[in-house]
Amino acid sequence: MNTRARVTIEGVVPWPEEFEQRYRKAGYWEETSLGSHVARQVERRPDDIALVDGPTRLSYRQLWDKSASCAQYLLDLSIAPGDRIVLQLPNCWEFVALTLACLRIGVVPVMALPAHRRHELTHLASLSDATAIVVADTDRDTDLREVAQQVAAEVPSVGTVLVHGALSPRDTRYAPELTLRAGMDTTPRFVEADYEPNGSDVACLLLSGGTTGLPKLIVRTHNDYVYNILRCNAVSRFDSGTVYLGTLPSSHNFSLACPGILGALFAGGRTVMLPSPAPERALRAIDAEGVTVAATVPAVAQAWIEHQREHHTYTGTTLRVLQVGGSRMPDELAARVEPILGTRLQQVFGMAEGLVNMTRLDDDPEIIITTQGRPVSEADEIAVVDEKGDPVPDGTPGALLTRGPYTPRGYFRAAEHNARAFTAEGWYSSGDIVIRRPDGNLVVAGRDKDMINRGGEKISAEEIENFAYQIDGVDMAAAVAMPDSVLGERLCLYISQAAGHEVTLDDILAVMNAAGVARFKLPERLVIIDEIPTTKVGKVDKKTLRDDIRDRLMNERETLAP
Repeated sequence: MNTRARVTIEGVVPWPEEFEQRYRKAGYWEETSLGSHVARQVERRPDDIALVDGPTRLSYRQLWDKSASCAQYLLDLSIAPGDRIVLQLPNCWEFVALTLACLRIGVVPVMALPAHRRHELTHLASLSDATAIVVADTDRDTDLREVAQQVAAEVPSVGTVLVHGALSPRDTRYAPELTLRAGMDTTPRFVEADYEPNGSDVACLLLSGGTTGLPKLIVRTHNDYVYNILRCNAVSRFDSGTVYLGTLPSSHNFSLACPGILGALFAGGRTVMLPSPAPERALRAIDAEGVTVAATVPAVAQAWIEHQREHHTYTGTTLRVLQVGGSRMPDELAARVEPILGTRLQQVFGMAEGLVNMTRLDDDPEIIITTQGRPVSEADEIAVVDEKGDPVPDGTPGALLTRGPYTPRGYFRAAEHNARAFTAEGWYSSGDIVIRRPDGNLVVAGRDKDMINRGGEKISAEEIENFAYQIDGVDMAAAVAMPDSVLGERLCLYISQAAGHEVTLDDILAVMNAAGVARFKLPERLVIIDEIPTTKVGKVDKKTLRDDIRDRLMNERETLAP
């Protein structure tokens, strides 16, 4: 057990002392660091392949040594334990090595998404007081080095930009640029025991799928995240023979730790990194690398199923489990996984805020196809309640409340939001409407919060509406989800116009693009109506608008039908 003094960070909400003692006594919290679990596998299987990224194949010892070199690189840049760095990288081996480096010395990565741009990255860096930002050189048609300089110009704490790829040919006056790869080749000089994190130290900051503007930061400690991973490993049966395919963004909680990349490393298995879940490439990688477990969202699973049915790209027999999460998987699609892909489906319903539910691999097909599973830990507390907060009977829809040893008690530096999201007894209100069956499995019935779930990416309606209100002529705005057969939901924006004005979708997109907003947040449809409907208490009636767009889409399909 590590005895180094705990590194405290202002703005972290702790568990109450009685719960901390309970979790330690029960053995849920081991007081070990995330890195120590990987270190065990380095000692046991140093020459086994841990990570595959295209032609790069790293053994456990090679990955560990590169992470040590990177850790020393950070220390040489005066990035110290407890400091935060915004980490935005594609799926690559450098992401894993850098993450491990941070976990080994107590530097806290803020897990940004590859699709984020200046708008989101500036917010994350400012909220976390980040000392550095790590980006790829470019992504599609965006120069992320330039974006990083814009962030550094707006956030005084950002003193360093680390670049995966080529350095910028342009002015870098706001923060010096250094290549990330250079840090992978230095000789480590730090004494690991001097930096080993305490179990209660913050391990990383994840992003919420919040409904009130820009993302909140979710604090995950070494204690709670280790337990999260170990329980997901046990339910998913990860072991040294596991070959895990990572196609979703590695910074997502699902692909990072449920069980994900870290789960495979904890178990002594192997991770195959892919930059894209495109079906032809992913299915060929499953064959070529002998992948046993892949994780994806329903829209990607559907694309894989359709591609396999038409082209039979996947020919092997290694894939034993397809994990699907991020949003509710339609029962009809779930029923096609095993007949077409020849693998067992495991539904995963969880949140970066903690609670993870999974169907079990030996569950009856009816459970696997029609439910989103049950908690991975016996210590997960679940309540399904009505609008008054009273429990509802099994089989009745209600709002999900949860607490437990890996569900934090509050967001980072968000006291006002915490007062709304957490009860006085520490229950987290997830915003999900679920039905709990008598067998304990949950069925996700919808959301009670104002959020659009676009293929697993969460979009705050309020954030989109705030951009609309920057346009002259927008009287009222309301963003809602519209149903989509591929992504589950897409973003539709309703507006009412002031007299004499004519607002277009291009006007909305221009404002959002100028602000550097991630592309997945851009509205895909604009509906202009005379008056935005409201409820009796004066709130925007989103239910009426969701019904309206559903009817419009249905009428359009009927019109186009032969």
